[in-house]
Parts: sequence; C-alpha cells; structure tokens
Amino acid sequence: MKAFSSIGLLFLSNIFMTFAWYGHLKFFGKGSSHAHTSVWIIILISWGIAFFEYCLQVPANRLGSSETGGPFSLVQLKVLQEVITLVVFVIFSKLMFDNFQLSLNHLIGFVLLIAAVYFIFKG
Repeated sequence: MKAFSSIGLLFLSNIFMTFAWYGHLKFFGKGSSHAHTSVWIIILISWGIAFFEYCLQVPANRLGSSETGGPFSLVQLKVLQEVITLVVFVIFSKLMFDNFQLSLNHLIGFVLLIAAVYFIFKG
C-alpha cells in the first residue's frame, strides 16, 4: 500500500511541478493576453504552485523511502521520480502545446529510461 500511495503522490506532485516549471510558457507566453507580465510575478506564481508540489513530494518520499519504513531505496525512488516526471511532462506537453512532437529519438530515450528502471529495481 505504501508503494502505491508513494507513486500516486509522486504523480500528483509532478503535475504541480510541471505546471510550475512550464505552465508559464503557455499562460504567459507569446500570444497570451498576459505575455507582458513581469518575470518576477511569473516567478512568484510558479513558487506558489511549487509549494503544493512540495506538499505532495515530501510525503511521497517519506512513505516510499526504506529509510522511513517504505518499500523503495533512495535510488529506486529517484528513478521512479524521473520516469514519472517524463510521463507527466509528455502528457502535459501534448495537451498544452500545439507544436509538441514526439520523435523516434524521444521514444528510444523513453525505452532506455524504462530499461533503467528495470535494472535499478532488479539489483
């Protein structure tokens, strides 16, 4: 149960993180009615969004880490985090940006990351 809770929280935290890191490109980017918003305002908004990311990320790591009774080593948690980040990023990018294209190189890279997960968890 801790594994599923940890992974679920990691997915949720990454949704917030992705919006904090890349959402401003959509909502405050070229062609937006807010395109001329000061970068400092955008930074403050991103920090506000990132706060919720941390509110989910910290419990996800505490639940998942073997250091606090969870099922995952620190390396396993980190690799899970990276793969989840990429999954969330791809979905976000496809939904939010018209010019986002996945190439064969991207797909090969993702397969290699999944292979990394396999080898990290195998050991």
